[in-house]
Amino acid sequence: MRDLLLQCSGVVAIAVALIHGVLGETKVFARARIEPERLRTLIRLVWQASTVAWIGGGVLLIAAPWMDSELARRWIVITMVCVFGFSAVANAWATRGRHFGWMALSAVVAMAVAGY
Repeated sequence: MRDLLLQCSGVVAIAVALIHGVLGETKVFARARIEPERLRTLIRLVWQASTVAWIGGGVLLIAAPWMDSELARRWIVITMVCVFGFSAVANAWATRGRHFGWMALSAVVAMAVAGY
């Protein structure tokens, strides 16, 4: 059961990352006015870097149960709980709790901890 919870946390992490990337491009950057243009490009790339990082974390959470190392599993879970936990707190603080992102990120953390 703990393996399934860990893998579900990885799937949710990937889904959250994809939603984050799409909403960033379609909602945030479609309306944002950032000058100069090269700064706009930099901010978009940094935004999408977090998307790629979260996908990578989700893949690691999915793969962790198949690893032969309990130590690797432990450190993957600890690291991803810190990453997604910080992201959840930052999202909740920045949006004053009015955005669903912190709840989705918290679900990733909860499932990863339960699958630990």
